Amino acid sequence: MTAATDRQKIAQWLKSAPETESVAGFVPGPGICKLDMTVDIENLNADLSTILKKTSYHGDTFKVLPVNHRPGQGKISATDLSGRYYLRLKSGGDEVAMEEYVDEAAYTELDPVFCGTSFEDLFHELKARFTLGRMRILSKTVYSCNSWHRDPEPRIHIPLVTNPGSLFIVNHHATHLPADGSVYFTDTRGYHTALNGGLEDRIHIVAAIATT
Repeated sequence: MTAATDRQKIAQWLKSAPETESVAGFVPGPGICKLDMTVDIENLNADLSTILKKTSYHGDTFKVLPVNHRPGQGKISATDLSGRYYLRLKSGGDEVAMEEYVDEAAYTELDPVFCGTSFEDLFHELKARFTLGRMRILSKTVYSCNSWHRDPEPRIHIPLVTNPGSLFIVNHHATHLPADGSVYFTDTRGYHTALNGGLEDRIHIVAAIATT
């Protein structure tokens, strides 16, 4: 009876083909939505190309370029690149805090390499809307995935370069974030990850919203 029931279930599924057109678009869901704000990604990408001739990303698979820093700060520190997050090491296990806590609201100054560029305009525009924390440019290499974790605060995501194989997952909702000038709120206080299953690096501007 069980084998017959399973065959019947599969036969029912095979009566229709999967929908494959919407995978290259954004589907809103719990913990992720598109904001009214938009940006000019052509200007941002052009300025990023110029900026990368003067500086470079930090890291390998998870590449980070900080846009802002704390007043009076000299060199880049570990918390500029990453910071406190939580994960569960085992199924049913307790949550574990990883890395140092970051005072997001302390990141009030733009790095000089971004001055006079469209990133400076974006920095001030985001500050006018939110209590801005760390603003970083994150480049995710091909065929890579972040840990399944949660952060102490939510994030703003602005895709600059992406592909349909790049997905953002918040709890049980997965979707693609097109690089079309849209700005997305992601409630990364919930468990989430990002993956790049495409053939080119995925580049996002990611800005924390300071909540404390």
